[in-house]
Amino acid sequence: MPFVSKLRPYFLVSLFLSFLLSGVLFSSKFSNAATPTAVTPVSNISLTKGVRKTVLSNGLTVLTKEVHTAPVVSVQVWYRVGSRNEKAGVNGISHQLEHLMFKGTTDRPVQFGRLFSALGSQFNAFTSYDETAYFGTVQRDKLEALLTLEADRMESALVGPEQLTSEKRVVISELQGYENSPGYRLSRAVMRAAFPNRPYGLPVGGTKADVQKFTVEEVRNYYQTYYSPSNATLVVTGDFATEPVLKTIQQNFGKLQKRGNAATEKVPASPAVSTVPQPPIVLKQPGSTALLQAIYPLPNVNHPDVPAIDLMDGILTGGRSSRLYQALVESGLASSVGANASELIEPGWYEISATPAPGKELSKIATVLQQELDKVQQQPVTTEELNRAKTQLQASFILSNQDISSQATQLGYNQTVAGDYRYSERYLDAISKVTAADIQRVAKTYLSPAKQTIGFFEPTQLNGKPGTSNAGTGRTAENFSPGKPVDPAELAKYLPPATSTTDSTKQSLPEQFTLNNGLKVLLIADHSVPSVNLTGQINAGTGFDTNAKAGLATLTAGNLMNGTRTQNALTLAKTLEDRGASLGFAAGREGVTVGGHGLSANLPILIQDLADVMQNATFPANQLELSRQRALTGLKVLLDDPRGLGRRVFQQVIYPENHPFHSFPTEQSLKSITREDLLGFYQEHYRPDTTTIALVGDFDPTKVKALLNQAFDKWLAKGKAPILNIPPVSLPQATTRQDKVIPGKAEAVTYIGYNGISRKDPRFYAASVLNQILGGDTLSSRLGTEVRDRQGLTYGIYSAFAAGIYPGPFLIQMQTSPGDAQKAIASTLALLKQFREQGVTEAELNTAKRAITNSYPVDLADPSDVSSIILSNSVSGLSASEIRDFPKRINAVTLAQVQQAIQEFIQPDKLVIVTAGPGEAVQKSGL
Repeated sequence: MPFVSKLRPYFLVSLFLSFLLSGVLFSSKFSNAATPTAVTPVSNISLTKGVRKTVLSNGLTVLTKEVHTAPVVSVQVWYRVGSRNEKAGVNGISHQLEHLMFKGTTDRPVQFGRLFSALGSQFNAFTSYDETAYFGTVQRDKLEALLTLEADRMESALVGPEQLTSEKRVVISELQGYENSPGYRLSRAVMRAAFPNRPYGLPVGGTKADVQKFTVEEVRNYYQTYYSPSNATLVVTGDFATEPVLKTIQQNFGKLQKRGNAATEKVPASPAVSTVPQPPIVLKQPGSTALLQAIYPLPNVNHPDVPAIDLMDGILTGGRSSRLYQALVESGLASSVGANASELIEPGWYEISATPAPGKELSKIATVLQQELDKVQQQPVTTEELNRAKTQLQASFILSNQDISSQATQLGYNQTVAGDYRYSERYLDAISKVTAADIQRVAKTYLSPAKQTIGFFEPTQLNGKPGTSNAGTGRTAENFSPGKPVDPAELAKYLPPATSTTDSTKQSLPEQFTLNNGLKVLLIADHSVPSVNLTGQINAGTGFDTNAKAGLATLTAGNLMNGTRTQNALTLAKTLEDRGASLGFAAGREGVTVGGHGLSANLPILIQDLADVMQNATFPANQLELSRQRALTGLKVLLDDPRGLGRRVFQQVIYPENHPFHSFPTEQSLKSITREDLLGFYQEHYRPDTTTIALVGDFDPTKVKALLNQAFDKWLAKGKAPILNIPPVSLPQATTRQDKVIPGKAEAVTYIGYNGISRKDPRFYAASVLNQILGGDTLSSRLGTEVRDRQGLTYGIYSAFAAGIYPGPFLIQMQTSPGDAQKAIASTLALLKQFREQGVTEAELNTAKRAITNSYPVDLADPSDVSSIILSNSVSGLSASEIRDFPKRINAVTLAQVQQAIQEFIQPDKLVIVTAGPGEAVQKSGL
């Protein structure tokens, strides 16, 4: 996806994946005015203003930037090493070392994830082609502690046989999870063909064969060579004073010795490529949908053509008005199309990918794709297109750097990959000077058919239906004795002290008011960044679907932007995209989520377009058919994905057929939905008195009130609002197993749980503390410590209460290799029994409460997160002060309340267990 401020979203391999319980907004990349004017600078904000660069005597580069908008700080360490530094035979060693960096140090032989969690840090790490980065964001009083830990593992990480053996299994589980994706398999084959003799042609995460062969000596040598201070950049952003922090950095990092020989080599600026066309790569493997991927070599990140290449990318794929979207998706040939320009330390590549619509041929898509690429080479792009692409890219730079963590990431990327933390300023300045002739020139230079490597994925399983299903009350075949829970007191002795306490009671409360028509509004003015973040919810979710028309709510929400009485779909898109703004709708169980983002100057347009589609959507028949085809493709993809299919089956086992949370779209239900169905659903469920809008950003509340009143004053509710009838759901009488086989998969995904509680349940806070201890974090929780860290059975294991307006499921999710699925389930069940029988200690309680309350201010530091939080609190029936009171309520939880919550919520003998994946995982379950 273009326009991400030169922090390229090329393939990243992270230590662990976040556990997501909600859907993703379906919106075009950026949505905008039919007649754009000349581009003017979107803001005079400079990412590098206030940045101080310091180089220590050992070669460590330090970048500090004070940002006093919230009482939090971000610490990131970027090492200039990635898969680019590898070769066949040791492919994946950068990624393996990244995992080992959390296994402890000589002075702190304890899982670092537990230490970071105890500090309330929101942390993770990733490996990519050119870099490996570690990052954490904490309250400001934890800054010194975070610096101490990062300095410790830069020099003294434990890389021993025990650590390597355990983490190899975790890495292999992760890699096999990627193998579940046909897109990953196709990309790997195409990249190998495009770069047969370069490390960029190797998968970033490595291969199972290479990972299995890593020796302790190899990994230690790699660590000594590349994790030298001279090969690293330390970035600190946030609420701190520079001079004292630099003194602390000198004390912690200055004493580290420069080591290894990771000298900066001279790399070519432009790619050396063959001019002989290659035959297409064709993969015929199990899967549900066909795929296309094309690769074109590009220059490196500092080449002067890069700004023009990125604008060319925006013109081709930047939103609904882009050329490839119009030619492929709007024409009905493809369900999706996307592209990304990866400009790296060495010459990179341009990747275009597409998924055909049902019944459409890959060869036809390839032909139309080439025709569009020929056009951009043969004729100059229009002034309208060029200006739109410039505005989108400039606006996205601001919108993607609203919080200090994103700013630190941008600085770290610039310094590590581009070699200069000021890169973004030069880049944006060059963007403003690109001409239509430049776009045409780079298209001719880099998009030649002779330089293309193209691949097709042709699925061998076309019906999108999993092979077989097993159900029963299967008891586990093995008995596991979980290890003793980690003693927080033992952990505490390795934890650096915090410097002070942070007052978290200063969070602004939302201003609330209701329009005359019943529409609820929440406002928080935040002038730290010239942006606005709009979220909303309409009580028109999939809970109102019937089984026969499952998918109706989703198709209705997905068609809102397809035209109104005064604007067609393309005009609506241009109205937003010309300004670098976005607006989208996504249907969930409890409602339709609204998401809008833009620069503050464009808030009136966001509100006007929102009001227009909420009141005047027309649902054109041709657009309904296109969206139906995309939904059918999406259904096939979901049924071929262990994570998606497993979650669907899990939900349907928990909730009976007459429950609103039971229904999911089927091919039959999607094909039965008519335009009249959409109109009827829209007229019945889209109403002001069931809508809530939250706005956080740079605006004048008085002016916003006037805008809202003007835009929505004619939208009136008629009759009584429909009410979602949610019947109570009992737990199973005994443990129920249901497994689904998906051919061709390498990794299994398991869900364990049952119906839980609502957000407004007074036990929610005790349940949150319980969950933090049990599985709230894959590295520091009981489940993570036992199943992931000690036994190495899973890449990630989490638990969560999906508590919304209505009771949602309590669930545990994990990803395992087929051979380990049953062991991981048995270990999890044994731990749940131990948890119920023994409860938790006072020390665990206090550690969990600190982890939750210390990380909460980090959420409040991002305006877009604040918008989502105040909306969620409001629709859940909580008071406006909940955003400020939440930490107090967590701190008030007692040990007795948690022990009682365990007895009520942890029922190891009444579980629903669903495993989806390869046949071996199901066969080994003993069913």
